[in-house]
Amino acid sequence: MSRQAAYQDLQDKIGAESGPGEWFPVTQNMITGFADVTRDHQWIHIDEERAARDSPFGATVAHGFFTLSLIPHLTGMVEPDKPQYPGVALTVNYGLNRVRFPHPLLAGAAIRARTRLQSVEEVKGNGLQMVHNVTVEIDGVEKPACVAEMVSRLYFVED
Repeated sequence: MSRQAAYQDLQDKIGAESGPGEWFPVTQNMITGFADVTRDHQWIHIDEERAARDSPFGATVAHGFFTLSLIPHLTGMVEPDKPQYPGVALTVNYGLNRVRFPHPLLAGAAIRARTRLQSVEEVKGNGLQMVHNVTVEIDGVEKPACVAEMVSRLYFVED
């Protein structure tokens, strides 16, 4: 599919919601692994006994940036063998316009994402830039773990 055809298709999807995806369990091992990679070993993330005793949440919580980093997986944006549009050479996370973490994500909870396409525009280099509103829901919790306005780009092989 050409960039122009994808652009027209995406224009038709502005305002449409996709998802939710499948529930994804967040384990303490994942949180600890993220702490190791980022060197953020604050006790509220990794010390289960202290978090149960001293935290207002009663358990360890995931880093907000850990939750944020899961968005491409949760939304299915990273499927190298099954690109969203044939002809896409690569997808790039371009940035974020706004991010909030309204509710803590406790170890052992499950999350999923809903997205709504806010805008799409053509960019240099045979690409399209999209802005999605993403909500990361927590199973059984009214408030989301994360709400973000995510900017991504699709780059196409030559038309």
